[in-house]
Amino acid sequence: MIDEDLPIQGKAAETLRDVMDPARAAALCTALGYTGRVAAGSPLPPFFHQLYFWAPVPPDGLGRDGHPAVGGGLIPDMGLPRRMWAAGRLEFAAPLLAGIEAERRSVLVSASRKRGRSGPLAFVTLRHEIRQGGRSCLREWQDLVYRQDPDPAAPRPAPQPAREDETRARDMTFDPTLLFRYSALTFNGHRIHYDLDYARDVEGYGGLVVHGPLLAQLLMLMAEDQLGPLASFAFRATSPLMHFETATLCRRDGDLWVRGPDGRQCMSAVAVAA
Repeated sequence: MIDEDLPIQGKAAETLRDVMDPARAAALCTALGYTGRVAAGSPLPPFFHQLYFWAPVPPDGLGRDGHPAVGGGLIPDMGLPRRMWAAGRLEFAAPLLAGIEAERRSVLVSASRKRGRSGPLAFVTLRHEIRQGGRSCLREWQDLVYRQDPDPAAPRPAPQPAREDETRARDMTFDPTLLFRYSALTFNGHRIHYDLDYARDVEGYGGLVVHGPLLAQLLMLMAEDQLGPLASFAFRATSPLMHFETATLCRRDGDLWVRGPDGRQCMSAVAVAA
């Protein structure tokens, strides 16, 4: 890949505060069929902070994809229209408690643009730190990738095959209702998750796209259930999963992954127990 100079514009840091509403966490538990109970004062399951720290903007502040328009906030305008959450890494220092206010400070770590064989790509890394009760509870790094609109005539790259040596596995289906509920609870307006015409005709997907963070959430819950409390978790999305596909959530020791129905790898992850 060839690096390109890219001036970074917009804010370099952002601080948001929110109360960790137990009702919102309980709603996600219900949507996922998760049996954990969340009440005021109890620890939130890992990654449930995605339900909080909303930063809504009015309709005229949205981009074509339903996300807040880039360039005026924390994320610079990369000049490319398609956004994907490519990877993430989390370090858990202390559990976040439901019903108590917390603060999230977000920093733009890097923004770069490269030119690869498939065309221009842009990469953004954000770092979040969440504090509650005067102490740091969680640090998170979020990697975003921006691409150009797809060329219908371009050949699609061959997907990476997934491992088949799991010791634990669970099949999971995703329907439009689950995707809508997850979008609503995380205040994620990205249209690829609920607008089939947009996902298919504009961004070139075969169906509604299952949220990468939703897959990571399910893997984290699987890891915690079988390994106990987590010290860290890292994940990388490798191939999009469509709403009509059955996925297999897999684990072997601290390695976790999502396998599509055709055997391709959709996500890989590594969990480390506390």
